[in-house]
Amino acid sequence: MEFDPDVIVKRKSSVIVTRLQKAEKEFFELVDIGNVSDVSHFLQKNSNFNINAVDFQGVTALHIAVRNRNIAMVEYLLSSPDIDPGDTHLHAIAENEPKIVNLILNKLNQLTSGLEYVGVTQSADFPDDTTPLVIAAQCGHFELIDYLRKRHHNIPRPHLPSCNCYECKSERERSDLLTIEKMRLFTYKAITNPAYICQTVDDPILEAFNLSYELSQAANFDKEFYHEYKGLSESVSGFATDLIDCARTFDEVEVILKQSTGFAISSKFMYPRLLFALHYKQRSFVAHPNVQQLIKAKWIEDWYDWKIKSSWAQFGHVILRIGLLPVILVIILFAPNSKWSKWFQSPVNKFISSVASSLIFLLLVFLQSNSDKSEQFRGAPNTGIQMILSIYIVSYTWAAIRLCLIHGPKRFFSKRWYWFEAVMISLFVLTFIYWITAAIDVRTNGQLQLERKYWNKYDPTLIAEGMFCLATITAFLKLMYIYQLDYNLGPLQLSLGKMIYDVQKFIALFLIILIAFTVGTCKLYQYYDGMVQTDDQSKIKTQQVSSFVDLKSALKTFFWALFCMTPMESADVIIENLPGESDYKSVINHHTFTEIIGYISLSVYMFIAVIVILNMLIACMSNTLTRVTENMIVEWTFGRTEVYIDFMLTTALPPPFNIIPTSIGIRPIIDYLKILLKPQKDKRARWDITHCFFIESSETEKDHQFSIVMSQLVQRYFRKKKKEADENDIERLRKEIVELRTVLRDALSPD
Repeated sequence: MEFDPDVIVKRKSSVIVTRLQKAEKEFFELVDIGNVSDVSHFLQKNSNFNINAVDFQGVTALHIAVRNRNIAMVEYLLSSPDIDPGDTHLHAIAENEPKIVNLILNKLNQLTSGLEYVGVTQSADFPDDTTPLVIAAQCGHFELIDYLRKRHHNIPRPHLPSCNCYECKSERERSDLLTIEKMRLFTYKAITNPAYICQTVDDPILEAFNLSYELSQAANFDKEFYHEYKGLSESVSGFATDLIDCARTFDEVEVILKQSTGFAISSKFMYPRLLFALHYKQRSFVAHPNVQQLIKAKWIEDWYDWKIKSSWAQFGHVILRIGLLPVILVIILFAPNSKWSKWFQSPVNKFISSVASSLIFLLLVFLQSNSDKSEQFRGAPNTGIQMILSIYIVSYTWAAIRLCLIHGPKRFFSKRWYWFEAVMISLFVLTFIYWITAAIDVRTNGQLQLERKYWNKYDPTLIAEGMFCLATITAFLKLMYIYQLDYNLGPLQLSLGKMIYDVQKFIALFLIILIAFTVGTCKLYQYYDGMVQTDDQSKIKTQQVSSFVDLKSALKTFFWALFCMTPMESADVIIENLPGESDYKSVINHHTFTEIIGYISLSVYMFIAVIVILNMLIACMSNTLTRVTENMIVEWTFGRTEVYIDFMLTTALPPPFNIIPTSIGIRPIIDYLKILLKPQKDKRARWDITHCFFIESSETEKDHQFSIVMSQLVQRYFRKKKKEADENDIERLRKEIVELRTVLRDALSPD
């Protein structure tokens, strides 16, 4: 097809945009130049001119004046009765121009009372319903936030994506989910800004913790915006860490950590804010050197020599402590206020005593587990060790209950180690129960000396031995809890826990594959079960493998195939010899198609489960180890702090001595009962299902001191950020000057 120049093709624009006329372009240029008299002369000359004209980007003359920060021009344009400010006040806020903001807000109120509080619509730069304070908060303009709040601007706290209240339901009916989620994120970006947090709450660290936890919940619920929510959560968590970084003395850190606002006061632990940070997984805050130095000082107290001892010297000290445990008991019982008693109550001494007692317990467990069972009668064992073990288990149970009462069930059962402790205690308790059941059974039915091979498969003695086997394993595995205190072994222990979590995720995927192949092949070979094929010449007999004859055998075959322990003969189809033409010859039939299906099923399963799934799991576990290693200091320090606090909250007497009542252990109970029966003005005995029993106090002096310290931290934080920003500006300016000098040298140098 040839082009005909006489034919004029009319093209229509696919996107409709606003185009400036000649007079409008001239007006925009005059406003950009910034001469008010020229603009005034132009408007007088063009009396019918549209002062609200916009270009293709939606920019008006007022936008240009705001962008140029020309206060006189803005004031002149706003004096026009036809002016529409639009979203220019938001641009002025973003440019951090308080005077211009004041002019535009006053103009909005002149047009319609309260219009300054209404969110803008149809803005090219901001989402619908964006308010001035949201932009000021997002930009972190401290003075403008203060100015707008004095004008009674506020930011309503957004509801979580998982909220299903009446207000959220109504909002979902009025608008689409994307708009709601975008606006929620837009609002969160404002309220998580440090400048906004510091001006709206008295405790910025507490607010940062709450926002970080809230955003983490939102990220886990709304996976589509996971990275956005997670980024905001980490950012606001980092703000709390930056604040504690501004502390200069132990006293300032202590004032922060002693705050109980937002978290129930523990009657045994002096730093409720640290418990709050641990509960909300504020790892960077907990692992900060300022916090760790304070906790480490409280851990060793005046025994600095312990910190500089070698690992072997510390282990030797633990061994020596075994013989001192009765002495410690006597000192705590009869001299609770003595110097030695207070020394043994230090956290590090509690740790040493607890480890020493645990070694005795493990030795007893080993002796019981290693006892000769070849000549054992039915009923409970008669080694004499089981009575001591029962005392230990009672003491461990009481220690766990005591920690649960201090922490509260919510925090206690949120930690994996406490669950592990509960499982260990339960296994030992079941062992004792079956020992008692076995003893009663022997006393009732006799047969004490019945040989083991005649015992019933569910004999109480056999069940007790099995339970004790599992209990012994968990008791020795508990040694890994102590590894968290070691710099080299701690990260490995944490990595192991996270890898087990990876395995749990892959088990769900593996179970689907296992069930699919098991159900499909469970009775494929049922007819051939037990058949034996004999070779006519060699007389070698081959029996059908019980692989796919029923559900149990198929499940067993595929499970062990995961560990490459299933022979390939499992898929063979064996048919017994059929009668031949004579008695000496037989016919061997082959069900080839059925055998092919069996081989395909087994090989495809091996490929998916062994090659794909296992390698994916290995890669995932390797990635977990890498992440823990890269962030080793923070992860390990966070886990170590939890161990520190556990030992700080335990009694000076380790199991089994902790079941003996002491004045130190009874004192908190007496204090609680006194306040419960006779409430004081500044203290109150409280109880709830989350925190159990605790004493709530209103310490006004400490609150006043906290306000002073927090004000100092906020001041230092913003001065530090301003200094960093100035340094970045200077560095950027220096680079620009160097680049300009290079360009000028190249331009002026002769060819």
